[in-house]
Amino acid sequence: MTKHHDILRNGLLAAALGAVALPGLAQAGEVRFATPPWPGATVKTEVASQLLERLGYETSVKEASTAIILEGLVGGDIDVDMALWRPSQGGMLDPRLESGELVEVVHNIQGARFKLAVPGHVWEAGVHSMADLAEHAERFDHSLYGIEPGNVGNEIMQGAIDDDVYGLGDWQVVASSVTGMLSQLEANNDGDRWTAFLGWEPHWMNVVYDVHYLEDPEGLWGDASSVSTVASAEFVERAPNVAAFLEQMVVPIEVQNAWVHEFSREERPLEAVAGDWLDANPELVGEWLEGVSAADGATPALEAYMDAYLAER
Repeated sequence: MTKHHDILRNGLLAAALGAVALPGLAQAGEVRFATPPWPGATVKTEVASQLLERLGYETSVKEASTAIILEGLVGGDIDVDMALWRPSQGGMLDPRLESGELVEVVHNIQGARFKLAVPGHVWEAGVHSMADLAEHAERFDHSLYGIEPGNVGNEIMQGAIDDDVYGLGDWQVVASSVTGMLSQLEANNDGDRWTAFLGWEPHWMNVVYDVHYLEDPEGLWGDASSVSTVASAEFVERAPNVAAFLEQMVVPIEVQNAWVHEFSREERPLEAVAGDWLDANPELVGEWLEGVSAADGATPALEAYMDAYLAER
């Protein structure tokens, strides 16, 4: 056994001291994840998927828009989504929670942000609020840059235009992709042309660019953001052991920023980003697995996880 294996074993065993399996529970053998095509959500879902596979579960990941994912959760085709943003997507989610069809398992990231932003040189020029935009409409080309059509952020911006909030009635939303939006930001990152764009954290844009989030006196974007893990009520009842793990999988925002930077900016393979991180962070993995069992319903999760890790080496 290598020194690296010894370090991992010691770290996992130390984390496992308080772990107790949940006996007697019938475990679901398959976990069907879905995620929107956002780098942070994609890596986070892959981390959860790989971890559960080491516990003996079968997992699958489907990529789709949030609207399609919510319908899949209600219809029984999807079990878990780890990327529901509050408050911006609350209107899509809350009716399904109130009906009892879905369960909001945990806010898996705290301190997230999702709102209109500008780069540093625009902020330094005095644009600190959405109320400052109209005064500089020509420099912004009367445009707000968003991501894929149908995204809630685009809809919030379009609503401001439709209702002429902040004097934006003659502006337009430019729907694109994350790559396209950030390419526009890159092109106008200094000089006379300015960009107002949909920003969020965690994301590598906050590391690479000097991103400033605009004040919103009218409250279009709601309160402070968080990201929720949501599951179908049927799945939570059928797989309480997996639900217990998901409830404990809360990701520090700096960790997800690093995941997104590696996957999206450095273009490392998704499986490698998730797998290498899992191998290097037994302490946090141990916290997520405390009190959880493997898929067999009897073996403590950390013991099964460690055995699977060593078997892969």
